[in-house]
Amino acid sequence: MTTINQISPARTFKEYLGIVLRGFLMGASDVVPGVSGGTMAFILGIYEELIDAIKSIDFTVFRLILSLKFKEALDIVPWKFLLSVLTGILLAIFSLAKGLEWLLENKPVLLWSFFFGLVLASVLMVSKRITRWHFGTVAAVLLAALGAYWLVGLVPTETPTAPWFIFLSGAIAICAMILPGISGSFILVLLGKYQYILGAVNRHDFITLGIFAVGAGLGIITFAQFLSWLFKRYHNLTIAMLTGLMLGSLRKVWPWKETLSSIVDRHGNLIPVAQVNVLPSAFTAEVWSAIALAVLGFAIVFAMENIAARQNSQ
Repeated sequence: MTTINQISPARTFKEYLGIVLRGFLMGASDVVPGVSGGTMAFILGIYEELIDAIKSIDFTVFRLILSLKFKEALDIVPWKFLLSVLTGILLAIFSLAKGLEWLLENKPVLLWSFFFGLVLASVLMVSKRITRWHFGTVAAVLLAALGAYWLVGLVPTETPTAPWFIFLSGAIAICAMILPGISGSFILVLLGKYQYILGAVNRHDFITLGIFAVGAGLGIITFAQFLSWLFKRYHNLTIAMLTGLMLGSLRKVWPWKETLSSIVDRHGNLIPVAQVNVLPSAFTAEVWSAIALAVLGFAIVFAMENIAARQNSQ
């Protein structure tokens, strides 16, 4: 039987507060379409530990819980680590949802610029984890990049608000949220449920959020098993694919876009049908601010990587 120490190292209370902060940054990323919480977990150095921790929640754990053997179940699951990450994510979602909603509507170029810098730097950082480059890893990067580039270019659709579809949306979106480069929020945009779920957060609609959370919980437990297997059997190829996903997702987070056509959905929301990435027409104050924020995002990733490297060496 797998034990906690095999999955998650022993930590002090102060170190767990650091995990909460990392979860907060993951949650902040997950709220924004086009930015992946999985990317942030990779940047912050907890990605593989997170996948293994989620994987530990298996049928044995559920059997122990149903038998009311809670202590035995907790001995298997690194619950302190998972609780710290989840606490940070929830704090970010409920505290930042309104602010990010406002930024997306009023200052989209500045917000996307910052995240463009984050994702671009993370492509470089994650690619360093590939221990040996060969034809297979190069092909995996290119194919994953092309797939992500195509995926993020799809047009959002309008879908039902029935409980079964909210459940399904949670299961699909959470799988994307833990994949670097593929944003769970953007999957919700494609499913036509981003504004609906964001509105549920701001309205404190806990019934809708509960249905979504149950779908997300079942989805992430199932998907984490497969992802953990890939890491253990095909580590370099898996990292190469994740690098490609992040590289292709840069299409979505490019700050300057021109909308070619839009439609109005049944709720009166204006949805872009076709957009193209463009260069800024002039170097205005906003453009210079956007460039500065992109550089800041890039620098933050490198700073975090250097801090993590020093901690590992110690």
